[in-house]
Amino acid sequence: MLKNKTVILGVSGSIAAYKAASLASLLVKAHADVHVIMTKNALNFINPITFETLTNNKCLTDTFDRNFQFNVEHVSLAKKADLFIIAPATANVIAKIANGLADDMLTTTFLAASCPKIISPAMNTGMLENPVTQDNINKCTHYGIKIVESETGRLACGDTGKGKLPEPEVLFDSIINEIAFEKDLSSKKILITAGPTQESLDPVRFITNHSSGKMGYALAQAAVMRGATVTLISGPVNLKPPAGVTVHKIVSAQDMFECVKKYSPENEIIIKSAAVADYKPADISDEKIKKSDTELSIKLARTNDILKWLGENKRPNQFLCGFSMETQNLIENSKAKLLKKNLDLICANNIKTEGAGFQKDTNVITMISRNFIEELPLLSKFEAANKILDEIIQLSN
Repeated sequence: MLKNKTVILGVSGSIAAYKAASLASLLVKAHADVHVIMTKNALNFINPITFETLTNNKCLTDTFDRNFQFNVEHVSLAKKADLFIIAPATANVIAKIANGLADDMLTTTFLAASCPKIISPAMNTGMLENPVTQDNINKCTHYGIKIVESETGRLACGDTGKGKLPEPEVLFDSIINEIAFEKDLSSKKILITAGPTQESLDPVRFITNHSSGKMGYALAQAAVMRGATVTLISGPVNLKPPAGVTVHKIVSAQDMFECVKKYSPENEIIIKSAAVADYKPADISDEKIKKSDTELSIKLARTNDILKWLGENKRPNQFLCGFSMETQNLIENSKAKLLKKNLDLICANNIKTEGAGFQKDTNVITMISRNFIEELPLLSKFEAANKILDEIIQLSN
């Protein structure tokens, strides 16, 4: 994912420096060329050999190291970097960055670099919340530096509060979002629905479906990586929300409908991938419920058709993409749904096709618009998500 990308990882003097080793490993596994620069204080917490072993690059610590190439090390490295991240970033290093100080290898290289920059603060809660530190962090934001905020928990000093360095996976996701893809959706606001809904029968039981939400979450991750501002409306799923996505969690189909009504007007692209359990129980009485759960008989009433409502209320220049899960007559049924619900694109699949359907990490999708049909091969859901976004960009231009 990061092939041919150069990432500079700055490590300053914090006990959280050990997490930087795991981050370096994740970046290398993603095929990035990783160069680590450490402050002298960081040497008290972790040995440079650790990073050199992980990255196969020399770990830089001294601006005036005589074991150098002819070019000026901090300038040449800054020029080749696709991204510069400092994690952990101490209060001292943040203060230097905010005020343009460059008195060691890390800060001189950071100042010379013109690539996207990220810092992730890690320190005692009191230091983090000090107004001076907050001012410095705000100055960094003003200069276009992205902040991956500290987490709350037990700190090395024994206190509990905000100041923990986020886990390496969180930092890795922030890097991926910055440089893994071209930002061809940077001006777009996208609303995506994902996962199942649940309709209560009584205080214990509910009706739902087998949707895992994986396709919708893949779409959200791909869109945010490509620069979009993404709002994700999610039913009950066991998935970690993608970094950088605003998530609204719902339970019932009515919850989802109300959430869609609220947020759809402000989004240019709407992708409804949720498999809504769009029925709710009505007029339930004791005599209608048999003793055996397997023989449960309930009168059902249909809730709002979310996709139909979106089509009826589509604004000019708003793009609407839906999904169709079929067992037969895939093209005919999906094309009819496209026209009936005023969609611009529908992504259809047959749950009987090997590799497609609920719960899987792969999908086999046929993209259908008013003027074309394109059958995609078996792809991971993330790959399929990018193909769908490619088509949306092409159709909406």
